Amino acid sequence: MPYRNKTYVAFDGDNDISYYRIMQAWRANGNVAFDFHNAHDLNSARDSSSEESIKSQLRIKMQNTKLFLLLVGNNTYRCTKFVKWEIESAIRIGLPIVVVNLNNKKQFDDDLCPSWLDEQLAIHIPFKQKIIQYAIDKWPESHNKLVEKEESRSYFYEASVYEKLGL
Repeated sequence: MPYRNKTYVAFDGDNDISYYRIMQAWRANGNVAFDFHNAHDLNSARDSSSEESIKSQLRIKMQNTKLFLLLVGNNTYRCTKFVKWEIESAIRIGLPIVVVNLNNKKQFDDDLCPSWLDEQLAIHIPFKQKIIQYAIDKWPESHNKLVEKEESRSYFYEASVYEKLGL
């Protein structure tokens, strides 16, 4: 069984890759307290690869993942090729899910969140470095406790968490 310490980041590659790049820049910046073990550092599939080849590489990444982080932008709910498959795979294997709203909404966004996440256990947060790091660090344990209670719904952090983080 692989050691699960990675964070798998999913996003609409046509529209939201810049946000993923920002997260990579935060991680690379020694002056910013932001770190995650990126599952996408494990291997790479080329856009020219077959769909099954790409999914095979993504499966390997998910096997090493402790957390599924979904960047939700204006078009994420329309993505059906890989984003839907990634979400369904994360749900199927029981990964803790963090939904990061690129519009900075602090809770479930009825208008933009993909319907595949309706009735799924997930935490919804804005695209802010400190709260993303907080969720990466804290949500897996919270998720596991909620699974034990058979909870299955959307969650969000209370205002006190944001205040504590200076947000």
